[in-house]
Amino acid sequence: MNEQSSKNKVAWEFRAYEFWNKRDGSPQDKANKILESPIACLKKHKQYFYHIEGKKIANLCGSNGRKAVPLALLGAEVTVFDISEENKKYALELAHYAKTSIDYIIGDIYDINLKKYGNYFDILYLEGGILHYFNDIGKFISILYSLLKEGGVLVLSDFHPLRKCIVEGSESLTRTGYFDQELRNGDIAYKHYFDEQEQQEFPDVSVRSYTLSEIINSVITSGLTLQKFDEHRGWENENIPWEFTISAIK
Repeated sequence: MNEQSSKNKVAWEFRAYEFWNKRDGSPQDKANKILESPIACLKKHKQYFYHIEGKKIANLCGSNGRKAVPLALLGAEVTVFDISEENKKYALELAHYAKTSIDYIIGDIYDINLKKYGNYFDILYLEGGILHYFNDIGKFISILYSLLKEGGVLVLSDFHPLRKCIVEGSESLTRTGYFDQELRNGDIAYKHYFDEQEQQEFPDVSVRSYTLSEIINSVITSGLTLQKFDEHRGWENENIPWEFTISAIK
């Protein structure tokens, strides 16, 4: 595990299970909500997951299982790859209460066993803002390519690179510009769910920003065929690009 991943593992294992309970409710409560309509839990990506019975799906950086469990309930064989034991704890409890099962593998994505999982998955699903945790996007996307079967589909959704520039304004751009390539320290995503005094105890994550062209070109040069690129508004219908989704096929 490299230095960046080691640092992010420490951060994501600091009170993450407590956070998921704060934000999403107990695993049992969250499971009950998912059971009401598993497909609805996939939100803007549900178009990719109709008729997935028996499909092998990898949910990389799958966090607390909030996407993996609905996919399993829809009939897929789901494997989560993630770095956090705290995330795994919540996810497996979530699957238990939803009366389904998922495989959950802890480790660095860079270190996935490609002898076992190479050319294995029908679909890869990545969402929720994960690219900035990887300092070598070319290597990262090449691993995704290796995991897919011929004809397999990558569904990659992440924060739109322009969002930070637009929301935080020009002053922020002088510190971390759109074309910045440096690793930098940042707050763990859920830090601000805790009171100010507790926030002082949280370890930093190590992140790296990418431009939109770096992201798209890394998919193309990996050998994947880009099928679709969508830009999304924020949850409050903001008139700026908030997230994007790439669909590509091997």
